[in-house]
Amino acid sequence: MAAPVTTHRAPLPRLAWIVWGIPAFLFLLAFLHRVAPGVMAKDLMQAFNASGAIVGLLSATYFYAYAGFMVPAGLLLDAYGVRLVMTAGSAVMGLGAMAMAAAPGTGALFTGRFLVGLGATVTFIGALKIAATWFPPSYFGTLSAVTATVGVLGALAGTLPLAALIGLAGWRGSFWIIGVLTMAGAACCLLIVRDHPPGHAGADAPVPGLRAVMGGMAQVLGNPHTWPPFLAFFFLYSATGNLMLWAVPYLKDVYGISTTQAALYFSATSVALLVSGPLTGYLSDQVLKRRKLPYTVLTASYLTLWLVMVMTLGALPLWAVPVLFFALGMTNGAFVLTWPLGREVNPPALAGIAVAVTNLGGFLGAALTQGPVGAVLDAGWAGAMAGGARVYPVSAYRGALGVCAGFVLLSMLMTLLLKETRGLNIYHQLRGQAGPAARP
Repeated sequence: MAAPVTTHRAPLPRLAWIVWGIPAFLFLLAFLHRVAPGVMAKDLMQAFNASGAIVGLLSATYFYAYAGFMVPAGLLLDAYGVRLVMTAGSAVMGLGAMAMAAAPGTGALFTGRFLVGLGATVTFIGALKIAATWFPPSYFGTLSAVTATVGVLGALAGTLPLAALIGLAGWRGSFWIIGVLTMAGAACCLLIVRDHPPGHAGADAPVPGLRAVMGGMAQVLGNPHTWPPFLAFFFLYSATGNLMLWAVPYLKDVYGISTTQAALYFSATSVALLVSGPLTGYLSDQVLKRRKLPYTVLTASYLTLWLVMVMTLGALPLWAVPVLFFALGMTNGAFVLTWPLGREVNPPALAGIAVAVTNLGGFLGAALTQGPVGAVLDAGWAGAMAGGARVYPVSAYRGALGVCAGFVLLSMLMTLLLKETRGLNIYHQLRGQAGPAARP
């Protein structure tokens, strides 16, 4: 019998990787922006006579914009395609970086930071949409993990490489360079990226309207089983986001080392996440076939390490600090289980909205806590200054990071309320309906 004739040709692998690689690169830059205030916190304090609370609020502005625009970003990508929406979003992100570089005061600085978060919203979803349309379905799980790993590479770039760039060009010059690089990425997106491969007619499914999306969100939010993963991620990323913001200033203030050296030591956390994120997902899917158990165990381990860090602040020898940071990164891989847990306790038809809602928890956590944690630092400030920036004593960092350890404790307690899904969609079981669990 003759082989059936196919109407669509498989895209050239090299072209597919290039088309996916440009949005992935823009997501890397978005993640670099997310962590950048941690490396330049002292520079910002000096330039704007800013307190810890101001620096915390500046960092949180990114998360406010990201969280608020998450749903509209998905709708725009569905309606107008990745090429146009990511080009526009990346241009906004680049303009925001340039606005921060030229900011004469805190108002312009906050405006630029908001624009960066606003433009960054489309990068991750856009990269995943390209992966879904340019690659066979069997590639999607792998590319989702690889895209998330690219984000971790962005966080890594926001440590030692960014500190080295600041040392060469200053914090304003660094923002100019990043802004120009982001604009160049936007131009590449416009010129090279296409929403569908050659010969592909495009998706025929209608784009969901705002009313349908908001109805789905209401259903997901009304499901009590959505809230444990939402809150677990809320508190987990509250601690992680604050650590990314204050680790480098802590090392500078307490150990008296340079920004570059402090960023190098803290990069151990991002290096560990490059391993722990994919490893946690693989062990959960293929070995343990559990979600709740690894989430709880890893979060409890993360809590233990946070308590060790808080109790030994300033007392650990310097060589042991990156070892502790690496261990924190290895146990922080629990966060990758948030999205499947949120998806598997909600209707299969609402999988995308369920993932978006649970993901929102982490961004809200960072947005709502970075300012108050900075205020805790300010409350412990003894008046010391260096180069126009505040120098905080160990006791101030112990208070602020102790609050963050409390966030991890709350996250661990939330994991005890999770439903074990075993990698299956159990929504109908939870509602008391007969029938086997469905594959998500």
